[in-house]
Amino acid sequence: MLGCKVEGTPPVRITWRKNGVELADSTHSTVLANGSLMIRHFLLDGGGSPSDEGDYECVAQNRFGLVVSRKARIQAATMSDFHVHPQATVGEEGGVARFQCQIHGLPKPLITWEKNRVPIDTDNERYTLLPKGVLQITGLRAEDSGVFHCVASNIASVRVSRGARLTVTGSGSGAYKEPTILVGPENLTLTVHQTAVLECVATGNPRPIVSWSRLDGRPIGVEGIQVLGTGNLIISDVTVQHSGVYVCAANRPGTRVRRTAQGRLVVQAPAEFVQHPQSISRPVGTTAMFTCQAQGEPPPHVTWLKNGQVLGPGGHVRLKNNNSTLTISGIGPEDEAIYQCVAENSAGSSQASARLTVLWAEGLPGPPLNVQAVSVSSTEVRVSWTEPLVNTREIIGYVLHIRKAADPPELEYQEAVSKSTFQHLVSDLEPSTAYSFYIKAYTPRGASSASAPTLASTLGEAPAPPPLSVRVLGSSTLQLLWEPWPRLAQHEGGFKLFYRPASKASFTGPILLPGAVSSYNLSQLDPTAVYEVKLLAYNQHGDGNATVRFVSLRGAAERTALSPPCDCRKEEATNQTSTTGIVIGIHIGVTCIIFCVLFLLFGQRGRVLLCKDVENQLSPPQGPRSQRDPGILALNGAGRAERAQLGRDRKLVDVKELEQLFPRAGAMQPHPRPTDPEAPALCEETQLSMLPLQGFSLLEEMPSEALPPQDVGPGLPSEGLAAQPAPSGP
Repeated sequence: MLGCKVEGTPPVRITWRKNGVELADSTHSTVLANGSLMIRHFLLDGGGSPSDEGDYECVAQNRFGLVVSRKARIQAATMSDFHVHPQATVGEEGGVARFQCQIHGLPKPLITWEKNRVPIDTDNERYTLLPKGVLQITGLRAEDSGVFHCVASNIASVRVSRGARLTVTGSGSGAYKEPTILVGPENLTLTVHQTAVLECVATGNPRPIVSWSRLDGRPIGVEGIQVLGTGNLIISDVTVQHSGVYVCAANRPGTRVRRTAQGRLVVQAPAEFVQHPQSISRPVGTTAMFTCQAQGEPPPHVTWLKNGQVLGPGGHVRLKNNNSTLTISGIGPEDEAIYQCVAENSAGSSQASARLTVLWAEGLPGPPLNVQAVSVSSTEVRVSWTEPLVNTREIIGYVLHIRKAADPPELEYQEAVSKSTFQHLVSDLEPSTAYSFYIKAYTPRGASSASAPTLASTLGEAPAPPPLSVRVLGSSTLQLLWEPWPRLAQHEGGFKLFYRPASKASFTGPILLPGAVSSYNLSQLDPTAVYEVKLLAYNQHGDGNATVRFVSLRGAAERTALSPPCDCRKEEATNQTSTTGIVIGIHIGVTCIIFCVLFLLFGQRGRVLLCKDVENQLSPPQGPRSQRDPGILALNGAGRAERAQLGRDRKLVDVKELEQLFPRAGAMQPHPRPTDPEAPALCEETQLSMLPLQGFSLLEEMPSEALPPQDVGPGLPSEGLAAQPAPSGP
């Protein structure tokens, strides 16, 4: 019996489908009053009657539409023969023994074990039964010896495997044995909420410690996790987050010696909806959109049904975003239905439904009539029509729908037209292209139904002149380059190439080239001639205008004759030297510009007049300011010979002396103008903020060998200022 519960506005009619075909009522299968399906005598293939195995779905229908339930599969219970029987085993006392059997059945068989034809004691902690048909015995004893059988049972049958004898020998020598993993975890694929059993059997002396981890480093967790026997990992109620690679490790106690084995767990989740489609109402002629988003593992496939029938893209129906969005444009009364979103993957399926109600206003105009489209040029089409037959009084305008005939409906665009106009010139179209047109009339209450579509193709035209460049490859070879035009091949076109020496009247050519070609070489030309090259594109409408180039090979021939073979290494070194010189020149130029700008800025605040007669050396201050000024000028205006003299004298200047030489501007007093006409001319007002800048200019100009050592402070070495490295760091 298959149940089906339906809710909706009565009367509701319930039917059933088997493998997509409606089931007729018969004595063999009956639809009960509550909608359930009863199959009284389940049949398999044979005896001339069809099998009852298959996929069943419930179908409910009322005056608003039709919905289909998710599928339910009916299969006959079966039991195969054992394809893996347990094998005889010999083990030492204190060791481990393992038996395994495998058998297929529907439903999955329940596996139990017998020893000497007696069910084993499941309360014995040394006996571990795993659901996949494995029996583990740890800490072997002499009384464990015997014959073991695997028993599989389900509603179809009960089967017993061949016997396997376990022989327990005396205890081992007690010698050290490396840790060994006898059986590691297998790869598993499960569905959420099932139980995962990851087996791990390890031996060794001393007995190894079994531990589990994930290969990705994430914690396994504790909820729903348990260890069965001596090392089997059990994960109850698995989720998608449990998917991953699990590593079983067998460690020798107290050491880092270990052995590992790993297995992958894949957890699938049936499709479930994140966003259900919503029922909507839309006026006739508008667009309706349904959105349905589902998740699952693996990602589900989404299918749409309209009143129980599969709905595919085409016409005014579009599917986007991996079928998660259904769009119906220009809806009419025939689109009113129940739409279902069916999400399905290998783990299961789910469905959700929504209703589309089309609102039809009374008194809407009929569709425009006699729609015609005529090509005017290669980029224009004139569309004309006549007004509808009925309800034309409230028309406020028309909307013309345009798209390329080869494009899908979602690439359609519209242009509005006034109500008093019954023709429209559509421009900016592509040459030699077919277009589809239809039109609707609009009123304040809604749009009319669409007119019958009409097709028209724009006129063709010859191609435009192609852009052409010419490269001289040698004394007798030219390379012609242009952009490829693949569309020329679609219109029976390509390129035509002509060339001639400028002194001759006739061209060589045409050389026909496909539209996808973008270059051509002309060789064996006269090195002393000037050539005229002409390239044009053509199609079924004729030849386009040509692009003409004139090029001389004479210069290339002379360069080839006069130029010796290149010394690549020498040329490379020259290029590097040239580049270095350019970079240095740029840096010098930028530096000069910066100093000029700074000089002009500070020059607005004060002026410093440099004098001709300057003392030859820089002396420590011995008197009032009037006696120190010539020394200041000497530092800022000394010539190259005087700087050399400074270097020879190697005068030491400490910080305090520099402060005396360059006191703060606030400490300066106006200097009286000298009366001696032979004395150096000084500035009336000296702005000492200029002096550090001039001093830096002096250091830039002086050669490093001419600079005297400077005492820059107590405890620091005296070095030439020009040779000091720049400080590192901020």
